[in-house]
Amino acid sequence: MDTTNTTTIIIAAIIFLVVGGLLGMALVRFQRTKRLKDRFGPEYHRTLDRIGDTRQAEDELEGRLAHVQNLNIRSLTAEEVNRFVLEWQATQAEFVDQPLAAVQKADRLIREVMSTRGYPVDDFEQRAADISVDYPDLVTNYRELHAITTKGEREKISTEEMRQAMVHGRDLFENLVQPETKVNDTNQKEIIG
Repeated sequence: MDTTNTTTIIIAAIIFLVVGGLLGMALVRFQRTKRLKDRFGPEYHRTLDRIGDTRQAEDELEGRLAHVQNLNIRSLTAEEVNRFVLEWQATQAEFVDQPLAAVQKADRLIREVMSTRGYPVDDFEQRAADISVDYPDLVTNYRELHAITTKGEREKISTEEMRQAMVHGRDLFENLVQPETKVNDTNQKEIIG
């Protein structure tokens, strides 16, 4: 073989390796994006819209996953479930006479359930981020409940807004008091003992 053929083969091999490497990196990115979109649903797009950069948004979502995996989240005991359910029923009953107070109590009750289960609750944004990992379809509702609660402290809100906030809160509450579920990478929930 002459040096021209050898050089051509080496250059072709280098080009092949570079193109293969680029295609491999693109495939890894595509799979990461798909996995995070499947896992987080609308929260993926919300995070991307807020941050404006796909890689940074996906890094944040990956960070949320890692954060929640390091928490000691546990299921509620039967006694705790019973106590919280009774409190929720009383809160719903209060809605008729004092809708804003009931919505605020619902928000506090959800925070208490989260705390009992092992979620950190000091900061609302962290609570919402943590909820987005285990309950991605409900985090938007949780944000809306909290927004109505906060808005009600500053200005008058309609009974319909408060009713909707209670509905949103109930959805999350019911999921939080059920036996712990974890969402695996195929986005299927499995019940944990």
